[in-house]
Amino acid sequence: MNDRRLAKYREMRDFSRTAEPSGSAAAKAGKRFVVQRHRARRRHYDVRLELDGVLVSWAVPKGPTLDPDVRRMAVHVEDHPVEYADFEGVIPAGEYGGGDVIVWDRGTWEPVDTDDPLEAIEAGNLHFDLFGEKLAGRFVLVRPKRRDADKDQWLLLHKHDDHAEKGWDAEDHPRSVKSGRTNDEVAADPDALWRGDLPAAEAEIPMARQHWAGPTKEELKELASLGEKGTWHVDGRKVALTNLDKVLFPPRGKEKPVTKRNLIRYYAEIAPVMLPYLAARPLNTHRFPAGVDQPGFWQKAAPSHAPDWLKQWHYEQAGPGDSQYYLVPDSVAALAWLANYGALELHAWTSQVLDVERPTWALFDIDPGEHTSFEDVVVLARLHRTALEHLGVEGRPKVTGQRGIQVWVPVEPCYTFAETRAWVETVSKAIGRTLPELVSWAWTRDKRHGLARLDYTQNVRNKTLVAPYSVRPRPGAPVSVPIEWDELDDPKLAPDRWTVRSVLKRVKDKGDPFSALLGARQRLPKL
Repeated sequence: MNDRRLAKYREMRDFSRTAEPSGSAAAKAGKRFVVQRHRARRRHYDVRLELDGVLVSWAVPKGPTLDPDVRRMAVHVEDHPVEYADFEGVIPAGEYGGGDVIVWDRGTWEPVDTDDPLEAIEAGNLHFDLFGEKLAGRFVLVRPKRRDADKDQWLLLHKHDDHAEKGWDAEDHPRSVKSGRTNDEVAADPDALWRGDLPAAEAEIPMARQHWAGPTKEELKELASLGEKGTWHVDGRKVALTNLDKVLFPPRGKEKPVTKRNLIRYYAEIAPVMLPYLAARPLNTHRFPAGVDQPGFWQKAAPSHAPDWLKQWHYEQAGPGDSQYYLVPDSVAALAWLANYGALELHAWTSQVLDVERPTWALFDIDPGEHTSFEDVVVLARLHRTALEHLGVEGRPKVTGQRGIQVWVPVEPCYTFAETRAWVETVSKAIGRTLPELVSWAWTRDKRHGLARLDYTQNVRNKTLVAPYSVRPRPGAPVSVPIEWDELDDPKLAPDRWTVRSVLKRVKDKGDPFSALLGARQRLPKL
């Protein structure tokens, strides 16, 4: 019977892509219930009652309530497998129901005034008691006589009983009863994935929560004590290091030059803050093995001699002449290896390997011309702040470590690159019209007459902007650093103000301004 009742559920999903369970043929009988808060195309709550080996399910847009005077619309949807009761994670964008899911409430349920709840559902009137962590008391699901031809629309209400509570709103109780986390937190860092190609009982694959610790004092002492080359034991890995005292960056002012050893130490220490912007993303690198005094070159393909523990991703849509395998840095040891490899600049894709066609960042790039002062760049950045505030969109600026400023806007991965590019272009051109004497839209620098360009063209797959906290190939090893909007008013602000020697203290004192954006799944307003 399970297979028949789950046929529609399975027909609507591609289990080679989605992490949802496919459902087993013989599930144990029980009386569990679960309510999952699900942010898909629209936010809603899925109310599921275990019955005859499946989860009978209703989507409730505004969520269930304990208020007996409020009726909630509930749409009867396809039955789900019982394994879905514990599902908390992310369904890939582009799949049916794509979005993040938390276990908002769970417990047991009992039908009331019927020995055959399935018959009561077919009749359109089910009374039942819930015994959950948030929901309790008597509920009713009733199907109105006047029915929507396209939707199996019901009403969900709570009876006047000891558990009733006036004004009770599900949105006031946003955390999962399984993990204690919000949808934002689960979206940014899921505890587990579901493998739809496995039997449902084996589908949950635990994932290590991605919270990184920097190198220990002992590990840093070992790095300092190594000779010109040696093996560094860090982050549980053995990283072969070479030419450690080679100067990669000439000094800036009275500072000392920056050696490869200095660079490796910086990337290892900044890793806990930087890795959230790199993990799960293909990486392009700008390499300077001989130091920044010599020409560098771009490298996308993962080198054949990369150690086995360094995570790689196969780009299956790559053309014959394109890079097939990319590095995906996900550890302190990975950043140390990259620094030793001469990958000074790190540029991660704005989409993740889970769905590389859907970006999670929309990017604004204020690219100064020869006659553009940094004061002009700051003025343009302030206009970006005003525009985003007007649109009700959250974003943050970042100094590039060279001459410009970028603005990063987190987006829900439901847009194509063409859509984010078009949106950024529209906003950028509105900003440019405000101060046309500062901005040129010419494609090449020699035709811009020294003016700045508001470059919206970075919003393309495999075209990247430098990652937060990446080093830039300039004397003194300046760093691209996220800042708060009010720091645009700081007279000491400069695009290359912080270097590998000073940014760690800044992060310790002020934190990471971009951290508030991590995991945010923001819709872009229509323009």
